[in-house]
Amino acid sequence: MREIKVMLIGDNTDAPWHPLEPARQQLAAILGDEFALTATENYQVLSELDHNQFPLCISYTDCWKRDLTQQQTAGLLRYVAGGGSLLVIHNGISLQRSYELLQMIGAKFTGHPPYQPLAYYGSAAEHPLLEGVDNFNLDEEPYLFEFDPFTKKTVFMEFEFEGKRYPAAWEHAYGLGKVVYLQPGHHAPSFQPEAYRRLVLNSARWLSRQA
Repeated sequence: MREIKVMLIGDNTDAPWHPLEPARQQLAAILGDEFALTATENYQVLSELDHNQFPLCISYTDCWKRDLTQQQTAGLLRYVAGGGSLLVIHNGISLQRSYELLQMIGAKFTGHPPYQPLAYYGSAAEHPLLEGVDNFNLDEEPYLFEFDPFTKKTVFMEFEFEGKRYPAAWEHAYGLGKVVYLQPGHHAPSFQPEAYRRLVLNSARWLSRQA
């Protein structure tokens, strides 16, 4: 079977909280031989990203204080709208500095209480992304979000914090492409629960239309 090419973008040189390399190692192990992972810190690749060459792009960006150029923003929008798929993991939502990319991802990160033990629950019965994924516990940053009311999305996982449940993962279509957001991913241990590894693999397969 031909490997599916995946572009992973993040930061090592200028990563205030979430360096790319530990996540890259985990993702490479999770995706295995089905996918060929290319990792880069060069955001300029977004300006010319081709969904025929790379059916899937993974954002693990840590660019909370840096803006993408107009060409990079337009390139990523064109990539997804034209049929590419975007998997956003944890801090990858830092792309929200662009209002266009915020709307494409579907929510805005508003902050998080301290890193702590959290319980994760599937919240969409029989969703294909939850196949083989049991509820799990994980020490993680409880990211909180404000949802874009204009983007129709399906929340398929929640986490519990102080007796209430909050969105932890969602998916939606954008033009001809798809977007999935997964909240866990603060550091390498975040990728260790077997249920979460399965969820990441399910997401990659589903997004690249190989499920």
